[in-house]
Amino acid sequence: MTETDILHIKQLLLQPKQIVIVPHKNPDGDAIGASLGLYHYLQKGNHKVHIIAPNDYPEFLKWMPGENTILKYDNESNKCDKLIEKSDVIFTLDFNDLSRTGDMENVLVESKAIKIMIDHHQQPEDYATYVYSDITMSSTAEMVYHFIDMLNDLSQVNDDMATCLYTGIMTDTGSFKFASTTSTTHRVIADLIEKGANNAEIHNAIYDTNSYERMQLLGCALNNLKVIPEARAAYITLSKDELNKYNFKKGDTEGFVNYALSLENIILAAIFIEDFKENIIKISLRSKDNFSVNELSRLHFNGGGHTNAAGGRSELSLNETVDKFISILPSYYKALNNE
Repeated sequence: MTETDILHIKQLLLQPKQIVIVPHKNPDGDAIGASLGLYHYLQKGNHKVHIIAPNDYPEFLKWMPGENTILKYDNESNKCDKLIEKSDVIFTLDFNDLSRTGDMENVLVESKAIKIMIDHHQQPEDYATYVYSDITMSSTAEMVYHFIDMLNDLSQVNDDMATCLYTGIMTDTGSFKFASTTSTTHRVIADLIEKGANNAEIHNAIYDTNSYERMQLLGCALNNLKVIPEARAAYITLSKDELNKYNFKKGDTEGFVNYALSLENIILAAIFIEDFKENIIKISLRSKDNFSVNELSRLHFNGGGHTNAAGGRSELSLNETVDKFISILPSYYKALNNE
């Protein structure tokens, strides 16, 4: 984002505006944390602000300040359409292709509002008037912090903003263990703690409150774990019957794929989950070192993301999807074995 862009955005936000903030479909901690952090900031400028999520998200994100104001498009599409149609500005957060908003895509494409993208994923589409895209960033929540800094407004960050942005950064960095966590990220986190984010309480709310059924589902997932030694790959499967058996709720499988990646000598990990509502197989991919699951997902599973973390989907059956995954691995043997 250029200095000229920042000057234009400052001018744009001088007077109260009708603003909509949109995270991606199936929003995660970064998408919700970034959206709420920006929401609280813009409210301090007397703007009329609404967050519209394409659909619902996990229960473990529903404690954040202001979360109860978030509208879900799949439940209130008529109301949301009207808000989008009359908006002056639309912020799109944590995605860079409008197709990532599901059923919201058409109304967003047709909107005449000024669009501002803040995102850290690869290969952004050209739909926004102002683009803040940086694939080296740990999270969109960290980018929202830097965006507020560019506007010379860090003094406006209060405890609610700090809590939401901290949550987004923490979840998208795997509690600060991923390679995208830089010294700058830690300085941002330190400032957010000083501004009111209670790091211990946030960590407990996200990671340390599990249902018995979720733990049983994790046991099932680990029991299904398979290793392909020659490819330095591992994968987990979860069928709809297994999900139903343990009363699956949105977000229950969050982080499961990381258990596969934690195995000794494993570079590539995947989890394949049978989504009975959308009638697809949802895929999460993780990797170590320089192996790009973004590339693998884009080429084979209609997805994308980051070098070491990506998602995808398959319209094949669960078994057929796993067979496809196994069949493509030989073409990646050299990369997976660092040859």
